[in-house]
Amino acid sequence: MVATPSTMLALGTVALDFQLPDATTGALIARDELSDRPALLVMFICNHCPYVRHVADEIARIGREYQARGVAVVAISSNDVGQQPGDGPVGMARFAAERGFSFPYLYDETQSVAQAYRAACTPDFFLFDDDRRLVYRGQLDGARPSNEVSVDGRDLRAALEAVLSGEPVPEPQLPSLGCNIKWKRGNEPDYFATA
Repeated sequence: MVATPSTMLALGTVALDFQLPDATTGALIARDELSDRPALLVMFICNHCPYVRHVADEIARIGREYQARGVAVVAISSNDVGQQPGDGPVGMARFAAERGFSFPYLYDETQSVAQAYRAACTPDFFLFDDDRRLVYRGQLDGARPSNEVSVDGRDLRAALEAVLSGEPVPEPQLPSLGCNIKWKRGNEPDYFATA
């Protein structure tokens, strides 16, 4: 299994706008609707990826725990359903229900949001502070389907705790690793050449 790393978007980047449908409810969710929260966690995931499936239960736990503490949490699937039909809204709603997601699972059909965030892989995590400046991007933890590392969300949890307590996010920040986003033909972003 070939893995793709995060592009590691520059820290301090402002959370880019989005308005996407939630596959579980059909409601449109926009970034600005989440502006009153102390932090915003944006996760690029999908249904079929073995890297996501390996950590999906921990992603669900983090969502429940940190939403209860006021963090805005969204997951986004940007995969081309021509290549991965199961990653469309019906499959997304099923996957969210099976895993107990408490957060919106948004469908980025045009892939414009993934491109704006320079997302590269699934899973790919982006944490923004109360000013909506990027303070963490990278891995959930060191667990991969091919290793024996425990799935505990250590890296992302440390970043969330730091943001909620007003402290700097711990270094180093390590790239996430996972399946590449399945880009539509002709829609492949050019940022991989400069990542």
